[in-house]
Amino acid sequence: MASHHAPRHRRTVRRIRATAAGAATGLLISGLLATPALAQDNGGTPIGTTAGKAGDARYEPGACPRTPEPIPELKGARCGTLTVPENRAEPDGRTIKLGVAVVPAVAAEPKPDPIVWLAGGPGDDAVGEAKMAVDGGLNRDRDLILMSQRGTYSAEPNVLCPNIDEFNARAVGLVYDAPSTERLHVEATKACRDKLAAGGIDIAAYNDTESAADYADLRAALGIKEWNVFGISYGTHLALIYMRLHPEGLRSVGIDGILPPSRAGSANTWSSARQGFDSLFKTCADDPACNRRYPNLSATFDRLVRELEAKPVTTTVTVPGQAKPVKVVLDGGALVNWMTSATHVAPQVPAALDELANGKPERIAQQWAGGKLSPQAMGRTAHGLVYGVFCSEWTPFESQEEALRGGQETFPSFPRSVQEQAPQLTFLREDCDAWDVPAAARSIRDATRSDIPTLAISGGFDSQTGADNGAYVARTLSNATVVTVPYQPHVVFATSKCAQEITRSFFNTPTAPNTSCLKGLEPPEFEISP
Repeated sequence: MASHHAPRHRRTVRRIRATAAGAATGLLISGLLATPALAQDNGGTPIGTTAGKAGDARYEPGACPRTPEPIPELKGARCGTLTVPENRAEPDGRTIKLGVAVVPAVAAEPKPDPIVWLAGGPGDDAVGEAKMAVDGGLNRDRDLILMSQRGTYSAEPNVLCPNIDEFNARAVGLVYDAPSTERLHVEATKACRDKLAAGGIDIAAYNDTESAADYADLRAALGIKEWNVFGISYGTHLALIYMRLHPEGLRSVGIDGILPPSRAGSANTWSSARQGFDSLFKTCADDPACNRRYPNLSATFDRLVRELEAKPVTTTVTVPGQAKPVKVVLDGGALVNWMTSATHVAPQVPAALDELANGKPERIAQQWAGGKLSPQAMGRTAHGLVYGVFCSEWTPFESQEEALRGGQETFPSFPRSVQEQAPQLTFLREDCDAWDVPAAARSIRDATRSDIPTLAISGGFDSQTGADNGAYVARTLSNATVVTVPYQPHVVFATSKCAQEITRSFFNTPTAPNTSCLKGLEPPEFEISP
């Protein structure tokens, strides 16, 4: 999860994707698909090859969903579309189409229960995350099912709003939390809303209740008796709601980078940032070389936030893929939001903060701008789904006072102007006023109570969805295994071979996953500058 407009809502793992120090933080590769065998459903027919119907939904085999660039992992996939009502409260209303790709299992005799992948965001398209899922080996023994959540890139219609991405790119040259930036920010949000509404989109229908029903309908339409769910980042939020509303047919559920609907909001975002930052700073302090070169890193960070908020620094940097140098303004709010993503490049963080403290802001400025200007940040996020979730399920259930208190309690030394804008959720309340959708039923905030076997896995450096969310959700999940992978950022499946091993083991034995790989994990080797 990275900022809600600018750094991009719980933007999964935008994880400074191709920006850190100008180099990609590429995902681990565990091999491309071999020639896949066709998995069989319980009727002996390969999943995704026949039409099916569930209530008002119907599945039809067809072309694979469109993606911004070719995805080799989809070669050999069986694809189609699920047609569902846009708003189930209006069964005679318009319908929407969701793209589906079934990546066959590598095993010659696959298990009968496939894994369905719930993407991050809100607003990411699961089909676009096929490489992450395949690289992590999720389709070794089972078919892997990827469906574009309603409104996302390959869905019809989509609710992308590229004007917001364009504003975010421009905003790196503005003071992050200034009132003038807020006005432009909210203008971009309202323009997005007006365009979608003028196109006939029922913007109130893009939410977790409808999306959970879409996935339940997909399972029924494909004729699958039982399947497994794996959600990352915001996908964990959807997974927990799906478990509560449609538990039938769920064999097991894995959630990675956990965002509990019952505590989602600005205060929890502040808590997550505190946990991730403190874990990284402590790891440096425990490393003799890092501590010697960068003592009192936490105090340095807090001081920089205060100083930059009082007197922002402006610099110009080159950003990969940009023809012209980019102007970047760093204030306290920008630094906090950079840091929530920078835990993805943890070995660089102490050196980068030290450079900034010594009048060299270029590295942080380049990473900050790179995250907003990368191809992955432009025209791919379903902002209509983002606001559909946040403005109906989050802001109605957290007061402005509660949100501010979250910042004040976790970072008491920060200026109030920083505390007022939770990391990743800048100007969220004002945006939601402009978005103007009804609040969800209060039950959307209920804790999920279930005995479905669940893997709740987190990263020790996760500053986007804090590791304590694992133990929190497990309080009401009687068959939960809670795992924290140390020294890892948000969405450990993307960055940790150990996390991938644990996850695969979980789907094979959901009540007793093998976590032995945790024993040998070492802290990162921090970059030590001269």
